[in-house]
Amino acid sequence: MSATTTVTQSESANNILRLFPEINTQLAAQTQNSATQDDDLAGYDEEQIRLMDEVCIVLDDNDVPIGSASKKICHLMENINKGLLHRAFSVFLFDSQDRLLLQQRASEKITFPDLWTNTCCSHPLGIPTETGATLPAAIEGVKRAAQRKLQQELGINPAQVPIEKFDFLTRIHYKAPSDGKWGEHEIDYILFIKADVDLDINPNEVRDSKYVAAQELKDMFKDSSLKFTPWFKLICESMLFEWWEHLNGGLEKYKGETEIRRM
Repeated sequence: MSATTTVTQSESANNILRLFPEINTQLAAQTQNSATQDDDLAGYDEEQIRLMDEVCIVLDDNDVPIGSASKKICHLMENINKGLLHRAFSVFLFDSQDRLLLQQRASEKITFPDLWTNTCCSHPLGIPTETGATLPAAIEGVKRAAQRKLQQELGINPAQVPIEKFDFLTRIHYKAPSDGKWGEHEIDYILFIKADVDLDINPNEVRDSKYVAAQELKDMFKDSSLKFTPWFKLICESMLFEWWEHLNGGLEKYKGETEIRRM
């Protein structure tokens, strides 16, 4: 009886796929090979393993989507070293006193645990509302993703960070190892937002947070006991402090850059 049921299901599935060729079978295949059953992730935090099943947007070098793959596949250094590249974003949230909100990544994180970084760093998902083939569509997608992740990581109510308040500045293309197994290879969209927000931090994502003025952040970089994510250091060393100086006037000339900065 069991064997008959299996055959019937297979015939049904094949019939559905013949009738509806537009069905994307990738998600079903990925579910069958979930990260929760993956030896590469044995011993890591259960919730962080689950998040490795999220689907990232795979890109060519010009930021054009060519498909999607799991977060786990995109962050293995063996794949990164073969050229696998995905889309990401970095949010810089400033309060009404022009202080930047930093977070220290949780110890449970699989990549770059315990490192200090900007307010929120993550990936738009390979779904219609967050994927975009043109730059304007991609910007809208990463803004929606930023709003989603600010809530998931820091408990920020989306009403406090409306989509229209995010400013897109530029994109950076960089590659950085986390350890021997994991790393990043991203085209990272830089988003600024100025808002006073209430925090309800998710300890599985964020170990600590603090607001800093520009000089306080520069002093943090001088403290050898503190470690920072590579993308945050790149942005700070090249562009952040100049942007920060123009936060309340003159930022317009830095917004909407169309060229990708190769780091």
